[in-house]
Amino acid sequence: MTPESLHRSASPPVNDPARRGSKIAIALGAVALLAAVALLSRGSSEDSGTPEARQAQTPGAQPSGPAPSMAAAPTGQGKRAEEKPPRFNSTLCWEDLEQFNDNVTLETFREWARPLLAVKDPLVLEYLKGRLAELIGNDEGRASEVLGWAREASPAEFKLLMGGIRGSEALPRLAAQLTSLGLDESLDLGRRAGFLDELQRMPRLEPAALDKLAAFAQDASSGEAGWVTTRAIGRVMQEDYKKTGNAKPYLDKLLTIGTQSMDEQVRYLALEMEMHAEAPLDTQATGRLAKLLSTEGSEDVRMVAAHDLSLSEDKTQALEIFSKNFETEKDLCVRWSLFRFAARTAGKDALPVMANMALSDPRFQAQYQHFERLYASGIVDFGRIWFSLPTDDPFGCLDRHEE
Repeated sequence: MTPESLHRSASPPVNDPARRGSKIAIALGAVALLAAVALLSRGSSEDSGTPEARQAQTPGAQPSGPAPSMAAAPTGQGKRAEEKPPRFNSTLCWEDLEQFNDNVTLETFREWARPLLAVKDPLVLEYLKGRLAELIGNDEGRASEVLGWAREASPAEFKLLMGGIRGSEALPRLAAQLTSLGLDESLDLGRRAGFLDELQRMPRLEPAALDKLAAFAQDASSGEAGWVTTRAIGRVMQEDYKKTGNAKPYLDKLLTIGTQSMDEQVRYLALEMEMHAEAPLDTQATGRLAKLLSTEGSEDVRMVAAHDLSLSEDKTQALEIFSKNFETEKDLCVRWSLFRFAARTAGKDALPVMANMALSDPRFQAQYQHFERLYASGIVDFGRIWFSLPTDDPFGCLDRHEE
């Protein structure tokens, strides 16, 4: 049973596209670029030279001739490294793409890439990202050097440099540097957000870094960078929890952000990340969510908190919280969350609590009867119960909170 089917998310999808940077991906990108260049070089009178035609090219299409060699030259050494960048003209025709492939080094990359980046062609940008990732490889020193370039780069070049780092094998060893740059108050928040966003791809975050990142995320002045930081903490939690079975260090910070941030979207996201990780909540975490339910002003945040409570290890404690808050809750959609997530928490054992809810609010009597009938039929799994209901949105709550 996926959280998305139970609660409409207000944040961007958690799934990431596949990382680029392998030699196979680079080769395919070069083939696609060569195909586009061949079409463009036919002249401006042909339809294939239009931007629409370039967008229609299939990335995996094979050109009539062989693709150029993708072997990297020794860095900064020899006559080939001293050659000038390939000539480039306004029709985006690389007159010597093979020369670029064979001769560009990390030291000459920015100079050679600058005129090509200025064209703003997505095919060129993707190729350059992949080529840079290949030049960085698994070398932490090279990755650190590129991070230094990114600190002062133009927005377009910043995107290229960070894309190259992201595709390299050295990325997982850059957590400390990315954190330091992301928290550097001398940089603008947009650039800091770009550095902090890469933290979501780290295998883990150290406790000291977590403390700093959580403090920044809940700071009212962090803006979009605080939202990005919260997402990064949550995504690392998901992956680290899968490997170690321990989400507590991250979850503690997310609950703090979810209760203390002044930004409603940040609070919502902090609690939503637990919904996706589905890590069990201990008694302390359950108690913190109970307090949030009684103090939080946003209906959306209260609903996602109810979802999180369904992951409580202490089912009795969670059911008591659902029951108590149902009595005081005024919003129908939040009540519907409390009602259905009580069932997700304890299954058939939640029926007495749900019956009392239906007595308190007659609008839930029909819903209670559906749950009672399905559990009586022998169904145990909540996912099957959920998809067997006549409707998953009896009160129009999903429409109200539609993305």
